[in-house]
Amino acid sequence: MPDGQMAKLINIVGNTGAGKTTLTRLLHREAGFVTGLEGHAERPFQALFKQDPRYALPNQMDYLLLRAEQERAIRSGARTGVLDGGLEMDFHVFSRLFQQKGWLDEREFALLERLYTNLRNFLPPPEVIIYMKVTSEIAAKRFRRRGRPLEIAALEDIYTMHRLLEKWIAQLDTDDVIILDASPDDPAYRLSLPGLLAEIQKRIG
Repeated sequence: MPDGQMAKLINIVGNTGAGKTTLTRLLHREAGFVTGLEGHAERPFQALFKQDPRYALPNQMDYLLLRAEQERAIRSGARTGVLDGGLEMDFHVFSRLFQQKGWLDEREFALLERLYTNLRNFLPPPEVIIYMKVTSEIAAKRFRRRGRPLEIAALEDIYTMHRLLEKWIAQLDTDDVIILDASPDDPAYRLSLPGLLAEIQKRIG
């Protein structure tokens, strides 16, 4: 790429069970985008956090740093990258959820906020955010059937996560957000993919 030009970044966000990982992998296959996944099984604190909520702080710090590292790797490359979730979702949705559940106290949440703010100050925000919008009921149905062994969020958290997502998305510039109706039972995205790819191309050039 030309000197000084960074690769573009797309973040896919949505409730647990919306289909973020599936869409991330599909965009990699269909458009050649570089991917960054959550990688629950590889994270050093995820299994510990599953057993003991006292690991909420190191787990969230690890995820925020992972997301920053993924962004930096994508920006230094030559191809557009797409992240399953991302820095903003890990802070505005998961960290806030864990604070509301009492797994992070005020000081711990403030520390995560400082870390998030400083990471974002050093890294440009994503050019596009794809919000996979589903009702809480559909997200809950998909959550029940996917059965991930290292799932931290519980079924009852889906409704809180929906509210946190909606509140955060409402604060963003609409030019940066593509709202994708992920309610239809279309796991290969045959109906929505052509239009989504066209909209992405229009946004990132």
